[in-house]
Amino acid sequence: MPIRLDIKKKLSVSSERVKSVDIHPTETWALAALYSGNVTIWDYESGSSVKTFEVSELPVRCAKFITRKQWFVSASDDMRLRVYNYNTMEKIKEFEAHSDYIRYVEVHPTLPYFLTSSDDMTIKCWDWDRGFDCTQLFEGHAHYVMMVKFNPKDTNTFASASLDRSIKVWGLGSPMPHYTLEGHERGVNCIDYYPSGDKPYILSGADDRTVKIWDYQTKSIVHSLDGHTHNICAVLFHPKLPLICSASEDGTVRLWQSTTYRAETTLNYGMERAWALAATRETTKLAIGFDEGCVVVELGSDDAVVSMDGTGKVVWAKNNEIQTTTVRGLAGAADDDDALPDGEKLPVVPRDLGACELYPQSIKHNCNGRFIAVCGDGEFIIYTAQALRNKAFGQAIDFVWSATGTGDYAIRESTSRVKFFKNFKESRAIKPATSSADGLYGGHLLGVKGGDSAVLFYDWDTGEFVRKIDVAPKNVYWSESGNLVLIACEDSAYVLSYNAAVVTSAIAMGQVSPEDGVDGSFDLLYEINDSITSGEWVGDCFIYCNNAGRLNYSVGGKIQTLVHLDTKSSGATMHSVLGYLAKEDRVYLVDKSLNIISYKVMLAVLQYQTAVMRGDFDSANMLLPNIPQSEYTIIARFLEAQGFKEEALEVTMDDDHKFDLSLELGKIDVAHELMKQTPPDEKNSIDTMAKWKKLSDAALKISDFELTEACSLASDDFPGLLLLYSAVGNFEGMEQLAEMARKKGKTNIAFVAYLLTGNVEECANLLIETNRLPEAAFFVRTYLPSRVEEIVSLWKNDLSKVSETAANALADPASHPELFPDRNVALQVEKMFLAQRNATKATGISASDYPTAKDDLDLDLIALVKSQGGGGGAAAPPPPPRPAAPIDDDDDDDAGASAATAAAEAAALAQAEAAALAQAVEADRLAQEAEQQRLAEEAAAEEAARIAAEEEAAAAKAAENVDDFGDDW
Repeated sequence: MPIRLDIKKKLSVSSERVKSVDIHPTETWALAALYSGNVTIWDYESGSSVKTFEVSELPVRCAKFITRKQWFVSASDDMRLRVYNYNTMEKIKEFEAHSDYIRYVEVHPTLPYFLTSSDDMTIKCWDWDRGFDCTQLFEGHAHYVMMVKFNPKDTNTFASASLDRSIKVWGLGSPMPHYTLEGHERGVNCIDYYPSGDKPYILSGADDRTVKIWDYQTKSIVHSLDGHTHNICAVLFHPKLPLICSASEDGTVRLWQSTTYRAETTLNYGMERAWALAATRETTKLAIGFDEGCVVVELGSDDAVVSMDGTGKVVWAKNNEIQTTTVRGLAGAADDDDALPDGEKLPVVPRDLGACELYPQSIKHNCNGRFIAVCGDGEFIIYTAQALRNKAFGQAIDFVWSATGTGDYAIRESTSRVKFFKNFKESRAIKPATSSADGLYGGHLLGVKGGDSAVLFYDWDTGEFVRKIDVAPKNVYWSESGNLVLIACEDSAYVLSYNAAVVTSAIAMGQVSPEDGVDGSFDLLYEINDSITSGEWVGDCFIYCNNAGRLNYSVGGKIQTLVHLDTKSSGATMHSVLGYLAKEDRVYLVDKSLNIISYKVMLAVLQYQTAVMRGDFDSANMLLPNIPQSEYTIIARFLEAQGFKEEALEVTMDDDHKFDLSLELGKIDVAHELMKQTPPDEKNSIDTMAKWKKLSDAALKISDFELTEACSLASDDFPGLLLLYSAVGNFEGMEQLAEMARKKGKTNIAFVAYLLTGNVEECANLLIETNRLPEAAFFVRTYLPSRVEEIVSLWKNDLSKVSETAANALADPASHPELFPDRNVALQVEKMFLAQRNATKATGISASDYPTAKDDLDLDLIALVKSQGGGGGAAAPPPPPRPAAPIDDDDDDDAGASAATAAAEAAALAQAEAAALAQAVEADRLAQEAEQQRLAEEAAAEEAARIAAEEEAAAAKAAENVDDFGDDW
C-alpha cells in the first residue's frame, strides 16, 4: 500500500536558475543560490522574500546555512567563498578557495569546519575558528568532484561523488581515501547518507539516469532505482519520512519508499530541469531548485504522530520506530521548589518499544489506554501499549476507537463502506447515507464525514443512524461523560448536547427515521468563533489550541486565553493538545518536534467557571478556584476578602499583594523570592525597605535567623541586627555590624557593637570622630586610662575655641597627677583587661560560665589590685617568657613543633594569669568578710557599753528620788 502522503505546495516562486537550495532547521526559510549571482532567502509560509544578497557577478553554485553561527556560506564561479551573517547581512569573510569552479559546500554538523569540492578535482576543509584557514586537502579523484557529504553516523568520515564515475569515502585527518565505490556507468553527480544509524547506506545519482543504494560496509549495491529519463542532479534520504527523493534534468522529482524502494509519486511543476533538493529532520518540507525558480512542498502533515492516555503515558512514532514515555510527575507540584515553570520543555526519558511494520501516520490509544492503533500506508495495526505486541491488523483508509468498549473500533474500507468491530471482531458493516464517506470520527457515537459537507452519527452497538449535522467538520471531540460534543469546522466550532437516553429509547422502540435519525438527540448549546486545531474536554470545559497559537478554554461559549504559544513566522500554531491529567491539574501540549510542555490549568478553576456560567453560585463558592491570568489580581482580592488567602497567593499577579499574602500565610520563602526580584531602581526605596523589615520580623517569629539576618542586611536594619547578634551571640556578626553602622553613620549602633565586642579602642576613636570629646575623655578614664592625656588635650583644643578659661580648667594626669589618684593601678588594670580580652578572643567565653562570671561585674578592680600589692607603684612587669627552643631553618617539622610549643606556653601563661586573678578575687572576698566580721564585733561591743551606761544612770536617779522623798516627808 502507498504511504498516502498529502503533498501541499507551500512555496512556488519564479527566478533565475536555482543551482542550490537549503532549508533552515528552525525558521521557515529556504535558501536559494541563483545563477544570476544572488542568494535569496524565501519564507515558505508567507511566500515572501526575506532577504537578497548580491554575492557575485557570476553564478552561485552552492549556498548553505551555518545556523549555529547565524551565517550562510556561498560558492560562486569566481572560485571564491563568501560568508554572510543572514541576520545583519554583514559579510564575514571572502576569499579565493579553489582554482576552478566550486561545486558544493558541506557544513560539519558539530565542528567549525566545512568542506568544498571543485572542478580542480580536490576537496578542501576550512576551519572558521582559525580564520577560515584551509586545514586539510584531499586529492584522489580523476575528474570534477561534484558533491561531498558527511556521514551522520560517524562525522569524522565523508563521501565524495565525482564525474570519474566513482564514490570515495574519506576520513578527516587522512589525505587519502579509505575506499572507493564503483558501479555507475557515467559520472556521479550527487550522494547522500542514510540519516539514521541502523542502515549503512549511501545514496547516489549519476548521469546514467539511475539512483543507487550502496552498503558502505560490504561496498556493494543494495538496489538500483530506474525511472528518470535524463541525468540525475540531486538525491537524498528524507531525514523524517521513509522516502528517497531524486531530482533530474528531465524536470521531475521522484519519490520512492526507502524500505521497499517502491515508486510513490512523481512531482512535475513545469519549471524545466530540477537541480537541487533539501530537507530537514525537523519538518516534512522538501525544497526543490529548478531552472525557472524554487518550490517548497510539504509531504503530508508534519504534526507529531503521538498519543497520550488518561494516566500520562505517551506513545509516539519517529519514522518506523515506536517509543513510549510518561509525563506524570515531571512538571512537579505547584508548591515544589523544583517544579518546572509553565511552558518549559519536560525532561521526558523515552523507551523504545520496537519497530512498526508500516510507516505510522497516526497513533491513537483506545478508551482505557491498554491498546494503541497505528495507521498508515492504507493499513492499521493494533498493538498492546506496553510491549507492542500485535493484537489485530487489517487494511483501512481510516480507523477510529469507540469511547466505551476496550476492543470496539471502526474502519473505513472505501468511500461507501464502514465496518464496526466489537471486542476486536467484526460485528457489522454499513453503507453511510451520504454520497461519499470521506472520514471517520471516534467517540461515544461513530461520526462519518460526508462528502456533502455534513457529519453523520451512528450508534456503536446497533449501527443505527442517529443524526445528521449539516456542517463541514475538521474534527469531532466528545466529552468523557458523552453528554457534550464539539464539532470543529474551518473557522468556527459548534457545541451540542447529546441526549443518550432519548437515543437509547428510540432505538429500543424502533423509532429511528432513516432520513432524520432520532429527534431530540442533539441540541445546539453555543458556537465558538475560533479556528480550533486540537483540543480536549475537561468536564464541561473545552481546552483547545487555535490556529493563531493561543491556548484557550471555553465555558458556556465564553473564551478565556490561558497562554500565547510560540508560532511559526506565518503566525500559525506549532503545538497541539496532547491531553489533560486531572490529578496534576495540567494540560500537556506537544510540538512538531515531539517536545512536550505543560501548563497549570486547575480542574477546580474550570469547574468553578462552569458553575458560574450555570448560575450555580453555591457550588462556585465551594470550589474556590484559581482564576485566569487576565483576572488574577481582581479575583485574588476577592478570594482574600473571603478568607482564601492561599488561593489568592497562587493567582495574584500583583507583587505587592503577593508579598503581603505570603507574609500573612507564613510563606516567608515566597516573600523572600519576591524581594530578591525587586528591580534595581527600587531597591533603596522606602517601600522596599519597609518590606524587608516586615519580612525580617516574620522570619524572626519562626526563628529563621539566617533569613532574618539577610533581610536586616538588605534593609540596613542595624537595630534589628544588634538585637539578633546580641541574642544569638554572633561575635563576628557584631564586629561586621559595627563596621557597617560606622560607614552608614549610625554611630550609636556602632558604639554599642564595639563595646559589646570589647573593642574599646574603636569606641574611643568613634567618639573622637564624632567630636564627642567630653564623652570620649570620661570613657577612656574608665576603660583606657593610657589615652586620657591624648583625649583631654583634644578636648582642651576644642573647648578653647569657645572658652579659654574653661579649657584651662581641665586637668590631665601629666600636669596634675595629684588629681588622679591610683592612676598607676588603673594602667595596670587596663593591661590586665587587654590581656584577658586577647586571651579569650579566639575561643570566646562560654555561656555556661555566666553564673560565676556575672559576679565579676561587681568587682572593684582598683581595690583588688591594690590589695595584691600593686598600689601606687608602676604595674608589675609580666613574667618573662620561657626561652624558645632553637629552630632549625631546614627542618619544617621542628619549626611546626616550636610554634606549637610557643602557642602552648602562651596558653599556659594566659591560664596562669587567669588563675592569679581568680586567687586575687577570692582573697579580696575573704578580706571583705573578715572586715565585715570585725565591724560587727565592734558594733556589738559598743551596744553592750551603751546598755551598761544606761543601767548605771537609772540606778543613780533612783537613789536621788529616795532622798528627796525623805526630805518632803
